[in-house]
Amino acid sequence: MLTGHQIALISRGLAYMMVSALLLYLINNYLVYWQDLPGTFNLMSHYGVAGLEKLNLPLDDTQITQGWIQFTSYLTILVLSFAYALKTKTRSLLQDSIRFSALAAYIIRLSFWSVLLVGFIDMVISFLRVENFLGFWVGEHLEQQLGRPIFRGTYVHYPLIFMSAILAIRFRSISFPWLAVMVVLAEFLIVITRFVFSYEQAYMGDIVRFWYAALFLFASASTLVEEGHVRVDVIYAGFSRRTKAWVDSIGCVILGIPICWVILMHGMGGRGNSINNPLLSFEVSQSGYGMYVNYLMAGFLVVFAVSMMIQFVSYLLFNIAELNNASSDPDRPSYQQLITSGKPG
Repeated sequence: MLTGHQIALISRGLAYMMVSALLLYLINNYLVYWQDLPGTFNLMSHYGVAGLEKLNLPLDDTQITQGWIQFTSYLTILVLSFAYALKTKTRSLLQDSIRFSALAAYIIRLSFWSVLLVGFIDMVISFLRVENFLGFWVGEHLEQQLGRPIFRGTYVHYPLIFMSAILAIRFRSISFPWLAVMVVLAEFLIVITRFVFSYEQAYMGDIVRFWYAALFLFASASTLVEEGHVRVDVIYAGFSRRTKAWVDSIGCVILGIPICWVILMHGMGGRGNSINNPLLSFEVSQSGYGMYVNYLMAGFLVVFAVSMMIQFVSYLLFNIAELNNASSDPDRPSYQQLITSGKPG
């Protein structure tokens, strides 16, 4: 029978491997579909192992070498992740729970600043373009280039996302109610301009949808920390903390984490899948001179799945710590108190 310390050590190792596998999946997706590297799946298919059908067009020597480098690198990182958990065995489950929650929070802050900056700047560009003011400010050549989705995405959106990564480090508190207020103001502007000035353009509706989608998908992980998700039950509230920990642990393992993997694998399992296809093609709406952010809205699902999965891992470690804790002290911190304080109780 495993001791509490052994259970904690195995749990930490599996948690680090899970988060590493998640990040490796995203990296592999980028290398395969953006950089045209073969990837581990095509490498295995090339040899026909694990029951996979052989490729119609076998990999050449260069691709085989690249595939083995990818496979070896991924496997090494997974092993090192577990080894790190073994090496840092003095760390508690609660400390790692805080660490993973902080990572999820950073991803949310980065995404928050990204939609704020990209939405505002792209709306301004679209306004200037539809009113024929853009050429005056940037010149005819750059005006034409900004009308190309791939150019605007690469040279406007991506730098703003990079800037957002820096802002997410500097500003550690974000307020989703403010994003809700901005959605309301944007919608209010549409009403005023439509019914008072008889003016409406496609980009005005695009910014509302862009921010509205971000508001709901990005706030999910934060809401999990604050216990804000609706629990459809009538008996959970009466459970003891230990029983709640069992229920929450089973929910994370059976429902939460697998659903996040399903979203990622269904949306990013191929070049033409529902997430990869818009991102690769810099998909835009068909509404004429609207905003060029449709492809980013497909990426919202990635942010949702990644942040929620990391938060579920954090939540799972906390609940395993609850199950390992023989103390019945009612004053020990809840998950919300633990993450908010940043100090294990």
